[in-house]
Amino acid sequence: MDSSANSGSDLATPALQRDTTDKWWHLGFGGLMAVAFTLFTFWSVSYVDQPSQAMILGVAVLLGLFMAFNIGGNDVANSFGTSVGAGTLTIKQALLIAAVFEVSGAVIAGGSVTGTVRSGIVDLGAIDLAPMQFVYIMMSALLGAAIWLLVATRMGWPVSTTHSIIGGIVGAALTTGFTTGAGGLDMVQWSKIGQIALSWVISPVLGGLFAWLLFGFIKKYILGYNEKIDAAMLELKKRMEEERATHTPHVGFQRITDLQQDAYSNAMLRKKKFKLKKLDPDAPESEYYRQVHKLDKKAKSKDSHRALEVYVPVLAAAGSVLITAMLLFKGLNKLNLGISSMGNILIMVMVAVITWVSVTIFARSLQHLELSRATFTIFAWLQVFTAAAFAFSHGANDIANAIGPFVAILDVLKTGLIAKEAIVPFPALITFGVALIAGLWFVGRKVIATVGHGLTKMHPSSGFAAELAAAGVVMAASVLGLPVSSTHILIGAVLGVGIVNHSANWKLMRPIALAWIITLPISAAIGAGGVLIISALF
Repeated sequence: MDSSANSGSDLATPALQRDTTDKWWHLGFGGLMAVAFTLFTFWSVSYVDQPSQAMILGVAVLLGLFMAFNIGGNDVANSFGTSVGAGTLTIKQALLIAAVFEVSGAVIAGGSVTGTVRSGIVDLGAIDLAPMQFVYIMMSALLGAAIWLLVATRMGWPVSTTHSIIGGIVGAALTTGFTTGAGGLDMVQWSKIGQIALSWVISPVLGGLFAWLLFGFIKKYILGYNEKIDAAMLELKKRMEEERATHTPHVGFQRITDLQQDAYSNAMLRKKKFKLKKLDPDAPESEYYRQVHKLDKKAKSKDSHRALEVYVPVLAAAGSVLITAMLLFKGLNKLNLGISSMGNILIMVMVAVITWVSVTIFARSLQHLELSRATFTIFAWLQVFTAAAFAFSHGANDIANAIGPFVAILDVLKTGLIAKEAIVPFPALITFGVALIAGLWFVGRKVIATVGHGLTKMHPSSGFAAELAAAGVVMAASVLGLPVSSTHILIGAVLGVGIVNHSANWKLMRPIALAWIITLPISAAIGAGGVLIISALF
């Protein structure tokens, strides 16, 4: 690992530690969740306006928020793991970003209408299913997915929330079909189950490959260049000390204080001009300054910040295009803004140009910093933007894994019918968004630790590479229609970074890979047991 990477890992450890103020955060989020649950339950009862269904509705609210809570603890924590692990963000800063961007993504682009999961992996519309049986299946799916996510989160295993809810639906639907005679194994589209199994391999491999290429470039042309410059500057500093030692015996040289000599030398090495009073050319110290100026020219010729000023803005511009595309096509697409394809392209070009110019100016402003600190700073800023964009996109898309089944339940209890689509009430988006960030705070630390430094040590540069590579693969897979999981892609990207640094923790990856494989069957088993219990109770 490079020296700057080491400084990043040193900064990462305290980010996951609790401090004495955490109890107030616990109380705050605990109270917020209690108030949100209470108010939302009362709102749901008045919205459905079926007093006889109040009990089952209350349980449905509890299960829906429990699912959203665990999505926050696993999926959102997974998204912020690289940023916290790299030392770019503390857990509280990540929480605040999640609070703003996750909830904003859910509210702004979470969708006013959602499918009620009547068809998909399990075609519930093809069988003679009573509306309340459909409700029990959705409740059991939420239960199965949420319990498995909680177990995986407590173990520190990042798993797919989409696969979890699919497993819950499969288990609950098959059990209902067998016990009522309404259907059997033919209810399940097994080819799609095969695609899920294929994603266990495709997703991490693609994520790892792209991250390996991207971080390999960063390490060779930016971090590697910086290491060479640091070594050259160290050599120049040694020569500077030798020159000073040579001229120190001269009486005239004593007029220059040690402080002045050090200030000039250090400023020169940082490419910062430092003027001293004009001295007599015939004085002994003039030879010292002639040698200093020679070394100064050599230091300037090396252009220590060249890699940061040339390559990083290009990477940032490319990253801004990917992030903008992800927001336009996976986040804001549900708003039906009516922007043409050419309009989307022009938006991405404008963002890329602005990003390139802004990052170039920012890189130049860091010349007064030591090279390792400047590298850490610029990549840390870039990581903040990728983390915020990921949070918005996640809130816009993956909140559906909790709110989709719940809204389906809400619609059936209100209308008594199983519709293809249902309206997503605004209070539901807000409340489920609160549950997401509460889950991140209460149970997300172990997943953050796994992604942030358990699989490999993170520096802002490697974290930026992993997040950008994952975003690229997610977008490409969406365009090509490949069966991938964003969670698996990001984990593969983190491992790709570890491979470049020869520090991938394959021992930890083994239980995570096993967790991916058993996610669907375990969620299905819990969902199957849940539907039997819920059907018997209600």
